[in-house]
Amino acid sequence: MRQIFPGGAGAATTPQFSGRVAAPRIEVTLEREAGKPADRVTVLDQELVRIGSHPSNEIVVNDPLVSRFHFRLVRASDAWRLTDTGSLNGVRMGGVRVRDADLPSSECCVEIGGSLLRIRELPSMGTVEVLQTPNFGALYGKSLAMQKLFATLERVSKADVNVLIEGESGTGKELVASQIARRSSRADGPFVVVDCSAITRPLMESELFGHVKGAFTGAERDRVGAFEAANGGIVFLDEIGELPLDMQPKLLRVLEAREIRRLGETKTRKVDVRILAATNRKLEEEVNRGTFREDLYFRLSVVTIRVPPLRERSEDIDLLIRVFLDSFNAQESIHLFTPEVLETLTRHSWPGNVRELRNYVERSVVFDTAAPPWREPTAVPSQPPSTEEIDLEVPFKIAKERIIDDFERRYLGAILDKTGGNLSSAARKAGIDRMYLHRLIQKLGLRPPRSLKD
Repeated sequence: MRQIFPGGAGAATTPQFSGRVAAPRIEVTLEREAGKPADRVTVLDQELVRIGSHPSNEIVVNDPLVSRFHFRLVRASDAWRLTDTGSLNGVRMGGVRVRDADLPSSECCVEIGGSLLRIRELPSMGTVEVLQTPNFGALYGKSLAMQKLFATLERVSKADVNVLIEGESGTGKELVASQIARRSSRADGPFVVVDCSAITRPLMESELFGHVKGAFTGAERDRVGAFEAANGGIVFLDEIGELPLDMQPKLLRVLEAREIRRLGETKTRKVDVRILAATNRKLEEEVNRGTFREDLYFRLSVVTIRVPPLRERSEDIDLLIRVFLDSFNAQESIHLFTPEVLETLTRHSWPGNVRELRNYVERSVVFDTAAPPWREPTAVPSQPPSTEEIDLEVPFKIAKERIIDDFERRYLGAILDKTGGNLSSAARKAGIDRMYLHRLIQKLGLRPPRSLKD
């Protein structure tokens, strides 16, 4: 799926830096490396620290049992969070394997392979700039996490470099890309959006690079690809983690040589584009698995931006509700969201993030009630259904199909709610093919949220 916006999104007025906050500071001591004593201390003033055997990590561990990108530390609102990025041998704290954990405020020891690291937070010694504004274009947030994000976007927008935008489904990665485009030196050029999750494998090369007439069955005329259409502007590759492995070397060549070749053509064409890419996957984990090329990852992530999930900035919920009510022209419904309701909403985990919140607000306006955005747990029957609940007048095959249809309808409805209507995320959680999920939705006559991403 490709969208082209001629002339980009229009230049935007950029705010000025208006404040500074304490920068996080962390100390990592490598006490044992590959089974041998070590004493290497590294102090970092930043919010993201990557640990692994690859030399690009902030903390490099030379241990054959340590993966290239083993784990990362991210400073969340209340603690440093450790996340295993798909390592082969895992991460252990106190002898227990962990995949995602908040670190204690004092210090802790982490084992990876035959190596041991001691991690502790230090008092801040520096500051980072923030933009003290409730919005950055179409992005809204008064939380510290968003103020820092706005400041990062302000700087990144002016630099003509490739950017990788990381974040869970529904956090607003495409909005981040569009705001970068509006403030970049290429704001007057085209802004071409390619959703890598919505393009079938056989058409991917044609969508990106174009084709000439007769290149394949059905190619009745020449077609310009996304990179050629974006010449002088920006290509936004949404859900880049869905890009097939066999297409990745071709994209890498474009990034390195700045030239494309249409499908079915021998000559190359020069292109001048800036690349923005987004993913809800952990590409470092995909690199470890061998499903994403390491060299392509580094080409795309000259600058990496992490969009925080809504659960890490719950103080933004009341602001976002007002923004959504304005967009629905339903300001009079603000009375639904009482202080008690807002308090309840801040405790919700919001797996679908801002998209889920928007759907919840829209439902509340439609039904004129701010019911909880999650479903109340239902009791599980202790006994199997009795024969009185089974219609024995219906043939076995039809009765079985009805039960299966009912299960599929309830299961798919719940998983679409949980993922905020994102088909790709729902298919991954369900462990089924995306197109099969789409066919099931059509067969069952489900009506997913209007914001469902197809």
